[in-house]
Amino acid sequence: MRLFLCPFGYQNVVTKTRGIHLKIQSQKDFFAGLMFTVVGGSFAAGASQYTLGSGAKMGPGYFPLILGLMLAVLGCAIAVKSMITPTPDGDKVGKFAWKPLFFIIAANLVFGASIGGLPLIGLKPLGLIVGIYLLTYIASHAGEEHNFKEVAVLATILAALSYVAFIVLLKLQFPVWPAYFTA
Repeated sequence: MRLFLCPFGYQNVVTKTRGIHLKIQSQKDFFAGLMFTVVGGSFAAGASQYTLGSGAKMGPGYFPLILGLMLAVLGCAIAVKSMITPTPDGDKVGKFAWKPLFFIIAANLVFGASIGGLPLIGLKPLGLIVGIYLLTYIASHAGEEHNFKEVAVLATILAALSYVAFIVLLKLQFPVWPAYFTA
């Protein structure tokens, strides 16, 4: 079994096995399957560091190991299917979307900083409610359209549901409001 990689042409990746000619038919599916396989394998490898136990008495690593293996197998199936099922245009991978990636990661970082604060620079925690409003507002910039009224309604609903779920029902102990107001 040989794997030939042609520079700058992933659609030309060819595998030859006893006369069977496989070619990547869908780049999107192939790379999605590859990503699932790597992520699932990584989770399975990480879970194997914990006690596995048995099927009757599962340890802390048993369930994550099974999920990781299932994700890796699913990824392999998707990658193989991408080489078997023909697509009309090759289902090529488009250019990378940097703007959504930046805003989604920035929104999560700001949310984390608002929940825990940044002691190194003297920023006290802003709390769950302010954090959710910031998260929603920053993440909304990842899309093409940005309607402030819709974002405000979404943030209000998310903040209310998060308060009920995490503070009232689960009784988690983290700041709800900014430390500047409560302390």
